Amino acid sequence: MLKQEVGILFLVSCLILASVPTALCRSPAPTVYVAGDGSGDFNCNGKDDHVQINQALKFVADNSGYTTVHLKGPFTYVINDTLLIGSNTILEGDSNAVIKLVDHAGWVPMKPLIQQMSSSGNSNIVIRGFEVNVNHDGNTEFAKGDGYYNIMYFLYCKNVTVYNMYMHDGHGDGLRIKYGENIKFYNNKIYKLGHDGLFAIQCQNVEAWNNRITCRTNSGLRIWNSNHVKFHDNVIDSFYHWSAGGPGIQIEKSAGTMDDVEVYDNIIYDTYGPGMWLFNYDTSSATRDKAKNVDINHNVFYDTGTNPSITWVGGIITGGFEDTLIENNVFDGVYHAAIANMYINSYTPSYVPEGDGFTTIVRNNIITNTKMRTKSPSGTGYGIINYLPKTHSFTTLYNCLYKNSAGNYKDCTSKTDIYLNPLFVDQVNHDYHLQSRGGSWDGKTWVKYKVSSPCIDSGDPSSDYSKESEDNGNRINIGRYGNTIYASKSKH
Repeated sequence: MLKQEVGILFLVSCLILASVPTALCRSPAPTVYVAGDGSGDFNCNGKDDHVQINQALKFVADNSGYTTVHLKGPFTYVINDTLLIGSNTILEGDSNAVIKLVDHAGWVPMKPLIQQMSSSGNSNIVIRGFEVNVNHDGNTEFAKGDGYYNIMYFLYCKNVTVYNMYMHDGHGDGLRIKYGENIKFYNNKIYKLGHDGLFAIQCQNVEAWNNRITCRTNSGLRIWNSNHVKFHDNVIDSFYHWSAGGPGIQIEKSAGTMDDVEVYDNIIYDTYGPGMWLFNYDTSSATRDKAKNVDINHNVFYDTGTNPSITWVGGIITGGFEDTLIENNVFDGVYHAAIANMYINSYTPSYVPEGDGFTTIVRNNIITNTKMRTKSPSGTGYGIINYLPKTHSFTTLYNCLYKNSAGNYKDCTSKTDIYLNPLFVDQVNHDYHLQSRGGSWDGKTWVKYKVSSPCIDSGDPSSDYSKESEDNGNRINIGRYGNTIYASKSKH
């Protein structure tokens, strides 16, 4: 009898242990492993792998000692349902671990590949290190940009960090987040998604940096009614195709306050639409004037606006934002205009009374080789164009404009700009340092040239120059490197 009871107890114990995730037996906290070769705590076979990955994510959510789900590579995890991540969770993987959407998934719009567990939001989410193949060519039943197959879509989430990811070939956004706070998006490679690389909607404290983005259908980085935003040190382009999208960076307001947005140290080139597009269509008397003080500095825009089918191409297209500061940028070979005040289509607001309007400050920039746009080219090719003189104006100070195909200004002017060859170190290869007899930085050392750029020590006398190396002439340089440690040294 005793032996029978012991046997029954042993059998029951085995059954209990069998129902416990193997992570309790194999992997010490804080990480559980998902694998495709049988070596994981949760094991996949390349079909419906969302099941095991979600089991791992739920295990971490339910066991506070664990923090991380790690996808082992090399393996392609094929999913046919959304992965659900909880608070205080890291979803990471080897660089050769791939999440792939199944062929012909047939999901409804706004059903993403990765989403938070709780409908009321989660916090402290990290996604890093692996590849997501959204399998565009295996899901051609739906159009790009219509909300299908966003990679991540988070609502009401705080402290969300996405980095070191490779995301490609999609129909929708990379990271789409709404009503979020403290968003960090960096060191990601994004190639030909179907909408935006990052789309932050009504979010606070958003930072995106060191991303390499090739756009398709819409923009690389986009904010809508979001504030306290920094976009910096990104490289953004698009490919030449009818589906190649709009702006590199899109800043959009229809409500609320947007008065703390900075865009700096980016390289934006070959975009199908403009390099940047800012527009405000807020009609509320309480908030319509709270689109202001966007700071766009130390960026390079070249060959932006290649789309042959639209008119709103260029370097920076803006409308409805007050006291935008555009300073120490380089615009080279952009289509239409380097900078233009312009509204388009349904984004034309009707609330701005004649005689009241918006000022854009353009200071210490180099604008060169602006080309006519392909569609309706007549009247284009100027450095700066104001299509909205009744409501918008430019204050242009100490810029350098040179060889713009139609001229320097249309419906605006300047008393302090110069019109001389800026003498870049290597314009063909987009090295926009300035030649200097005193020394120009080549990435390793200071190189002296036989000539000095007229843009050295020629910027706005009121601008800060304290970051420039000696001899700095006690005045800021015009162009991308003014007031940086890489500014060319004084020509004197």
